[in-house]
Amino acid sequence: MKSISILLLALLSLLSCKKHDDPTPVDPQASMYFPASSGAAWETTSASELGWNQGAIQSLKDFLIEKNTKSFMILINGRIVMEEYFNGHTSSAEWEWNSAGKTLASATTGIAQQEGLLNISDKASDYLGTEWTNMPLEKENLITVRHLLTMTSGIDDTKQLVIKPNLTYVADAGTRWAYGNVFQKLFGIVAAASDEEFEAYFGEKLKNKIGMDGHWNFGTIFTIYHSTTRSMARFGLLALNRGKWKDEQIINESFFTESISTSQNINPSYGYLWWLNGKSKFMIPNGQTVYDGFLVPNAPADMYAAMGASDQRIYVIPGKKMVIVRMGEASNPDSPTFAVSGFDNELWSKINAVVN
Repeated sequence: MKSISILLLALLSLLSCKKHDDPTPVDPQASMYFPASSGAAWETTSASELGWNQGAIQSLKDFLIEKNTKSFMILINGRIVMEEYFNGHTSSAEWEWNSAGKTLASATTGIAQQEGLLNISDKASDYLGTEWTNMPLEKENLITVRHLLTMTSGIDDTKQLVIKPNLTYVADAGTRWAYGNVFQKLFGIVAAASDEEFEAYFGEKLKNKIGMDGHWNFGTIFTIYHSTTRSMARFGLLALNRGKWKDEQIINESFFTESISTSQNINPSYGYLWWLNGKSKFMIPNGQTVYDGFLVPNAPADMYAAMGASDQRIYVIPGKKMVIVRMGEASNPDSPTFAVSGFDNELWSKINAVVN
């Protein structure tokens, strides 16, 4: 009996030593992860580890395929939970962001402000020169950089070609919200303020720092960013962390917080080129109707989103430490939309069945 007791004490001592010597296991959901700026390595976690309903995943995938999706990703705390490619698309293929790329313009404008190159309260003409519109000069002088960030320039939104003859007066800046392409003047403002081409400044100050790939396709009607799905997810991860990547605050946090907050009292569901959920009312492109309720009722109230035509999406949900990316063709080719569409609510019904 004595020898058994000694053996038991020795075993307990060994176990105790092992417990103190071994590193403490890291809960994959407890800390924020950022992938390296180069290479394909990216940490993952599984739906089972998160306690998600795995039985609902196939239904989500079927819906995505049915709705002409090319790629879909879900990150939790920066780690990949789902990464799916459909309809011949691959992880190395680029696709268009459409108006979801407006958020890249917003972020780059914020970086230029934090570097002291511009101030969003300044007149747009301070950087573009006077007579950049076809408006009376006193009306043009009302338009600030901030008005371009908030879609409240007062310029006619029915003419999407951004050339001087089309930039005509509808209302005083700040008095009317209308979704349009005049935001593209931000590219010229940043270029003038930084004395660099916009794409070069964007690459140096944002793209390269978080390891994005892709390129801008500049046009007079649409200026569109193209990238791989993972690069879209990288920017979503930066947005989840309010402009911080690892230990570097790339976008000033106060500016980013402004970006994802109601920017004016006309359409509370709009920030600085970001769409906001959980507000009491919202407006959509191509109209002046104000609708009651959340932008996407099935989505979490704290969600903010980059939304582009043909349902290009980055959903950021801080309460769940979640980023979701969807790229692809229009979910309904017979009725394509700019930015907001009914697709969002349908998709979130499928997502909720998995994550809740």
